[in-house]
Amino acid sequence: MNQKIEAVRKIIRDNQLDGLVVTKQQNWQYLSGFTGTNAVLIFTLSDNYLITDFRYLEQAQLETEGFHIIKPRTLVEDAMVDLVTSLGLTRVGFEGDNLTYSQYADYNKKTSGVEWVSFTQAVEKIRQVKDDREIAALRKAASITDMAFDYILNFIKPGVKESEIALEIEYYMKKKGAEKSAFDIIVASGPRAALPHGVATDKELSAGELVILDFGAVFAGFHADMTRTVVLGEPDADQKKIYDIVLNAQKRAIEAVKPGIRCSQVDLVARDFITVNGYGANFGHGLGHSVGLEIHEKPAFAPRDDTVLQPGMAMTVEPGIYLSNWGGVRIEDLVLVTGSSCEILSRSSKELIVL
Repeated sequence: MNQKIEAVRKIIRDNQLDGLVVTKQQNWQYLSGFTGTNAVLIFTLSDNYLITDFRYLEQAQLETEGFHIIKPRTLVEDAMVDLVTSLGLTRVGFEGDNLTYSQYADYNKKTSGVEWVSFTQAVEKIRQVKDDREIAALRKAASITDMAFDYILNFIKPGVKESEIALEIEYYMKKKGAEKSAFDIIVASGPRAALPHGVATDKELSAGELVILDFGAVFAGFHADMTRTVVLGEPDADQKKIYDIVLNAQKRAIEAVKPGIRCSQVDLVARDFITVNGYGANFGHGLGHSVGLEIHEKPAFAPRDDTVLQPGMAMTVEPGIYLSNWGGVRIEDLVLVTGSSCEILSRSSKELIVL
């Protein structure tokens, strides 16, 4: 049996459920292979059901195996309620963090005698460890991202707009096989580099500025994520100093990544180094996060995340220092936890590049 579906069956058994309803798009794609945009999955201990509308029926037949494909008379959600009733399910799990209260109330109203049991991150926990196919997709996404960085270096110069750089990166990644950009591309130059999520604007780059570039490609549904900081012209002493602190913090954290260590411990390695060097107050976000079918997944390298790393987890490592009215530096790699340490999937140089 498919290991992913067997893991769902385990959730059903361990929680004395009759069935589990999956409504989150990334989760139904992960469990069934179906890439349409409208569906609900229902799992019992013996059967798997995929409900989708007329537009996707043939696609669902082609992309899935081992599922009963059901066409609703009206709405997919109504067909789900009807199926729960017709199967005689009385205790049904659902994704509580993906359902509005009004949807839950509607299901409850239409299924008299059914106990709806909310689960948080149930399928996402299964997704944390990537299999060989998923790792291959992550490698390809990271490779396209690296190629885009090499390409864009020749495009970056004073007078070019941040938005023009972002557009050029996205266009190049798509030419190289990316489905899309993993998120709104961050190009933050000069004082705007103090904004950790400084999405590209029409600001023009100027000589002497640091420029943060944060982007990633999506390949076969899987997301890459990489950040590099470059400088336009020879860096001054402060730019060199802060860049070196961030780079060393990142290298130390990557060296700490291995199976059995807690995410919070990895975060602390980088955070302590930056703090000792006087900039702890200027590193206000977590060190990194898992990636996969979504750009931000769990676990995270964060002070309060005590998840223990396992081989097959894909994580970003991205310390940064941000100073108002000055700018900032962030360096980020995508890494894969291996049997004994980790493999860095982002291959682009991390030495300060002077353009």
